[in-house]
Amino acid sequence: MTRTLRPCGDTGLLVELETLTDVLGLHAALAADPPDGVVDLVPAARTVLLRVRSAADLPAVVEEVRHREPASSSVREAGGEVTEIAVTYDGEDLDDVAAHTGLTRDEVIEAHTGRVWTVAFAGFTPGFGYLAPEDGDARLHVPRRSSSRTRVPAGAVGLAGEFSGIYPRESPGGWQLIGRTDAVLWDLDRDPPAVLVPGARIRFRAA
Repeated sequence: MTRTLRPCGDTGLLVELETLTDVLGLHAALAADPPDGVVDLVPAARTVLLRVRSAADLPAVVEEVRHREPASSSVREAGGEVTEIAVTYDGEDLDDVAAHTGLTRDEVIEAHTGRVWTVAFAGFTPGFGYLAPEDGDARLHVPRRSSSRTRVPAGAVGLAGEFSGIYPRESPGGWQLIGRTDAVLWDLDRDPPAVLVPGARIRFRAA
């Protein structure tokens, strides 16, 4: 696995990686056994940011991360319980997704429910997770909409690029909407507030 390590301020280390699979593997390995001094891990599409306790901890963290082996897909899939989320598949873009992928509506639903998804990273808005299929199935890779909607309702389930996601609150958005869920994904009275935290494993079920 090729990685580039860059300092990020006095107490940060940014690891640049080539693929999302590399990010998932390294993040899983570091989360399972964090180097001494690391207080936070922030994965993204092609990077993992490590925040350390102090500048004095950084040299040792750099050396450990430089040689850390990523967790294999089989190890990642074996760990962590799977949270099931019920979805009503009646999204406004379901027919467009079917046309783009060459699948029928039922085949789109089967492809979405027929595998476990891992939250690769979080962003966009509190509680929003970018979910990648653990088996690498590319049948549902679709582009974002050519124009974004000004209002997407909370609970809308969508697809964009290689990811699936659920809007935790009403917001603008340009993902292809295939369904909706009543699951509460962000709640400040819960610990942690977000259901879709990096590394969490999700399976969708047709409601």
